[in-house]
Amino acid sequence: MSAQKVIVVGAGICGLSSAIWLRRAGHDVMLIDKDGPGAGASYGNAGLLAEWGIVPISGPGIAWTGLKYLTSRNAPLSVQWGQLPRIAPWLAQFLRNASDTRTREISAALSHLLHDSVDQHRALARGTRAERWIASSDFGWAYASRAAFDADAYTWELRRDAGLIPEVIEGEAVREVEPMLGPATNCLVRLRGHGHVTNPGAYMADLAQVLQDEGGTYRRAEMRDVTMVDGRITQVITDHGPLPCDTAVLAAGIWSEQLARKLGIRVPLVAERGFHLEFKDPSQMPRMPLMMTSGKFAVNPMSQGLRCAGMVELGGTSPKVSRRPIELLRRNVASVFPDLKYGEVEEWMGYRPSTPDSLPMIGQMGASGVYAAFGHQHIGLTGGPKTGRWIAGMIGGGSNAELAAFGANRFT
Repeated sequence: MSAQKVIVVGAGICGLSSAIWLRRAGHDVMLIDKDGPGAGASYGNAGLLAEWGIVPISGPGIAWTGLKYLTSRNAPLSVQWGQLPRIAPWLAQFLRNASDTRTREISAALSHLLHDSVDQHRALARGTRAERWIASSDFGWAYASRAAFDADAYTWELRRDAGLIPEVIEGEAVREVEPMLGPATNCLVRLRGHGHVTNPGAYMADLAQVLQDEGGTYRRAEMRDVTMVDGRITQVITDHGPLPCDTAVLAAGIWSEQLARKLGIRVPLVAERGFHLEFKDPSQMPRMPLMMTSGKFAVNPMSQGLRCAGMVELGGTSPKVSRRPIELLRRNVASVFPDLKYGEVEEWMGYRPSTPDSLPMIGQMGASGVYAAFGHQHIGLTGGPKTGRWIAGMIGGGSNAELAAFGANRFT
């Protein structure tokens, strides 16, 4: 297929990756974003390249687990109750995906997207200024006890099916491997040979420059509308005027839902509000990134401090920060790292764009010439580069039959 003029909307990891791979394929690419590169979830994420992130949040027993969480003030899940009428249809679809059969189908699809994430990031950034932010590392899950690990057997069965074999460390050997862990952790499960990003914000900024270094264009602009002719996009209308195009990519995270409505397409996207605390000048750093299973938060040693990220608050996109998840995260960090000292603390809240089947939307929306690259919930950083490569292949005329699980029209 001949070169096309492509507008990519959204400069998070999915939009940046799509734009770079499209430019490398010879297309005329302009990337636009209303806030700047990596201003949303691509900045505030845990920085993990989670090839192991193949277990959907939905799964057998999630209804009972969710109910227990919602009745506890110390649970990693909460709901903005005023948003419940709006998100109830999404929750109903979410629960329909909780069977064992459906969970295994979703997990297999996620494995297809994520299994080579570190390699995909290195391919995207190789030989560029962005490469410096990608680090190789092991990854560990911290459990209170062996019994707590054994209770997690279902998720580990899914990971073993994907070829991820855990190494289990118990007792005082836990602190020999990871000295930062306090006495609340008596079982550590390690996976070898993974990776993480040491500064997500700087990585996104560098990728935006990589696009420009390679001949693409970046512009700070907000998409307001589109022009369609015979059902196909011909312009993206922005606050700085119209931008003509042959094709567009919608990679605006949670904001993709309202932008998709401009095309007459409704997508079931809900904001999972996530949080991080970034401890500056920490007295301790872990040897590898960790998942603290008791509080359901991730820990990543970064160039600018120690980032602890997690929590799920189902709700809207109000900029008002909820204090309860932030304070719970603070207490959980103090519990598992009792000797940690630090300077100032950065607090952050953002919006994970989540579909009811835990799978992103990747592909052409109808016959509109607009391609979806959003809805990655907790795995946007991990799956972004491969999503971008798939999008570039589709726009170049490649077949996407094996990507049906991610189809952008599956909810229509």
